[in-house]
Amino acid sequence: MSSNQLEPVIADMVAVFGSWGPDTSLAEMRKGWDGIFANVVPTVGATTEAVDVSGVRGEFISAPQASPDRVILYFHGGGYVLGSIDSHRDMCERFSRSSGARVLALDYSLAPERPFPAAVDDATGAYRWLLDQGFVSGSISIAGDSAGGGLAFATLVAARDGGMPMAACGVTISPWVDLEATGESMDSKSAEDPMVQRDMIQHMGRTYVPLGDLRNPLAAPLYASLHGLPPLLIQVGSRETLLDDAVRMADNANAAGVDVSLDIWEGQVHVFQIFASRLDEGEEAIQQLGAFVRKHTQ
Repeated sequence: MSSNQLEPVIADMVAVFGSWGPDTSLAEMRKGWDGIFANVVPTVGATTEAVDVSGVRGEFISAPQASPDRVILYFHGGGYVLGSIDSHRDMCERFSRSSGARVLALDYSLAPERPFPAAVDDATGAYRWLLDQGFVSGSISIAGDSAGGGLAFATLVAARDGGMPMAACGVTISPWVDLEATGESMDSKSAEDPMVQRDMIQHMGRTYVPLGDLRNPLAAPLYASLHGLPPLLIQVGSRETLLDDAVRMADNANAAGVDVSLDIWEGQVHVFQIFASRLDEGEEAIQQLGAFVRKHTQ
């Protein structure tokens, strides 16, 4: 790992997240987060196609030679309150290239404007939409990072419980699956993590679920039954406060008899893959994500 690459990435994280305080508006937070990626120069040569996914903005992102018959349904991160297709487009382009599949990126509903279960409804509706478009379940992967990783788990669980055919596999990056931030790593990794801290994600969790149970399995998949889910890959950095979310989720999947792989990337930060344009390990990790998708989709 090159500290010459990672240190500027961390500095950019600190510049944004460290500037937020009690008086920072949500609009300012959203602008600040998307601004980190505003100057990323596309290098993949992907094409994009805007689509209406049952009333939700979506975008097919296709790298050259990506199969039109295989698709990754991708949910961006951002604590259910931030993020967009725009902030994650470069990573989605790279994921399309590494997997040889199209990516359907979804701008699912965000809180507080549309709290839980709106995001889950949008995500599950997008999976149903893909099936209705003629994609076979064995050609569909469901993926996401951070809150989007939690949403990917929730979508798989909701699809199973709704009697829909199961997707070929699930891929999650630094998944947030515990809205209450009870993992031990929230303390042990606090000094190392430049982005995610307990107070922040507890606030985001209560913004996402303003009323009701913070342990609802579709809001906090740590508490979901995972039986019957397809093969799963979980990537996480070793210096993340959300490390225990990934570890506990992998343990739960194992206990449920699910084929799950947990990859802990030494020295890496939260969703380091999104910085693949600047970080060699980010591109390497995306290559591994793509290989997993290739292995499990038809």
